[in-house]
Amino acid sequence: MRPFITVSREAGSGGKLVAKKLAKELNFKFYDKKLIELIAKKASLRKRVVAKLDEKERGFLDDLLHRLLNPEYVSSQTYIKSLCQVIEALSLKGKVVILGRAGNFIASRENGLHIRVIAPFWMRAKYTSKYENRSMKNAIARVRKHDRERKEFVKQYFGKDPSNIDYYDLLLNTEELTIDQAVAIAKETFKKKFS
Repeated sequence: MRPFITVSREAGSGGKLVAKKLAKELNFKFYDKKLIELIAKKASLRKRVVAKLDEKERGFLDDLLHRLLNPEYVSSQTYIKSLCQVIEALSLKGKVVILGRAGNFIASRENGLHIRVIAPFWMRAKYTSKYENRSMKNAIARVRKHDRERKEFVKQYFGKDPSNIDYYDLLLNTEELTIDQAVAIAKETFKKKFS
């Protein structure tokens, strides 16, 4: 058995920071933007084309219209198939932390620790404003947009609601937890599950 970790997060909750630091402390490889490169390579596509699709929901008509007008266009089926193959391969390899991209719905339940990082909306907007140097109005719009896109992506391609806690082993609320505390809890949970 080669254990791995998936981290799902609400926009602005600090989930990326938790995932990155957890990977570093466990000496695991961290996959976020690297997944886009791997998916592009797997499907023999350009990285920038795949990045446009990443964690976004698309309809059948979008696919059809774009395929006719754009020779570089990648269908959602091609993207999802490549995404699933890459995540499955990484999870089988083990010793990885996979951020987002519905990793917990693709990878095995028993060999992975599946984490969800959350925080109240206004706190997430405040974090986004502060750490991404955005106006509060812009931060609110950004958090809403990313939450909506991620939720629609998971719903469209996996038929699940990513905010349903039944899909996770561990829920971390960064309203009261610092990033270091969240990482410590995740690390301890990982050790207990795979000792």
